Amino acid sequence: MVTFIATLQIAAGREKEFERLQTELSEISHREEEGLLVYDVIRHHRKPLNYVVYARFKDQAAFEFHQQVDFHQRLVPAILACVEGAMDLQLYDWVG
Repeated sequence: MVTFIATLQIAAGREKEFERLQTELSEISHREEEGLLVYDVIRHHRKPLNYVVYARFKDQAAFEFHQQVDFHQRLVPAILACVEGAMDLQLYDWVG
């Protein structure tokens, strides 16, 4: 299984837009991608501009499919426009 964890700081005032876009991406991804196992977006408890996106896919092909689908291509640029600074994206292998 392939897992990614993305840590992002959102520009002040863009939080609701970011959450709306991420919710849309999560809902569509769960509906349209059978290889997607988990797609969670969480906000830091004390730092409300800090978010983590956690996604797990059944294999590398499912992860690559996720990156290429039309709704991903449509939503991710708008999501990244909400980000202040660089996104920290890390890939992990599921171990248990």
